[in-house]
Amino acid sequence: MASNVSSGSAGVSRKPFATGWTAFAACLMIFGGAMAVLQGIGAIVNDDRYVITGNYVYKFDVTGWGWVHLILGLIIVVAGFMLFTGAVWARILGVIAAGLNMIANFLWLPYYPFWSIIMIAIDVFVIWALTAGTHRERA
Repeated sequence: MASNVSSGSAGVSRKPFATGWTAFAACLMIFGGAMAVLQGIGAIVNDDRYVITGNYVYKFDVTGWGWVHLILGLIIVVAGFMLFTGAVWARILGVIAAGLNMIANFLWLPYYPFWSIIMIAIDVFVIWALTAGTHRERA
């Protein structure tokens, strides 16, 4: 006799995302990525607006950094939206992109220190939320 098991009766339920932390990470990625896109556009369009604070070891062209922030921001926004579908690759891409964005914002410190620190903190929360676990254990 063949049994017809639905996903709900077997104790397995399909959800777009497993916990609230994934949704939290997705929202942070969408908004943080959008801020990175705007930061990149601002650096590309008006690169003489940014002032380097003192002597800094990492001196790069502001327009080049604008493109880095723009591309990383777009990748982060796309991965953030894809997290709502439950795609595992979006979780992996989110951790990698957030890590790269942390590095980019660390190197961006002399141009906009306060903004960079906020973006680094957002990326830390994203990485934590994406790696905290994908499901809850029932007691």
